[in-house]
Amino acid sequence: MSIILYKEECFAIQGAIFEVYKTMGPGFLEAVYQECLEKEFLLQGIPFKAQEELPLHYKGEPLKQKYIPDFVCYNKIIIELKAVKIVADEHKAQIINYLHASHFQLGLLVNFSSYPKVGIDRILNTTLSNFSFLSDAKKNEC
Repeated sequence: MSIILYKEECFAIQGAIFEVYKTMGPGFLEAVYQECLEKEFLLQGIPFKAQEELPLHYKGEPLKQKYIPDFVCYNKIIIELKAVKIVADEHKAQIINYLHASHFQLGLLVNFSSYPKVGIDRILNTTLSNFSFLSDAKKNEC
């Protein structure tokens, strides 16, 4: 039996993402989807913070540089938006780095330029040993 981390929260987020994709379709810039999803989160009552700075540290010392994910929902799920033909390894590495920096357990990498449906990848912070058993969660299984 597999456990899906934050199942209800992901279901709500995924519903908002699907609504934006259904309304706007593929082909817009990432900033358009960012603004639309912000409006949809408000409409659906999904708690979020847009482009919240995440502090970085090096050997215990804070850095001046910050990571800025597109959204943090429910104070525990990072949402990173893309509008690209193909999600590349560096896009996945970006959200993995956000997870490591924030110590959050789950991130969703959303690609609005995929067709015929929006692409959603669940990415787990496998450096957190308590949740390493969840690393085989399936793509698009929110």
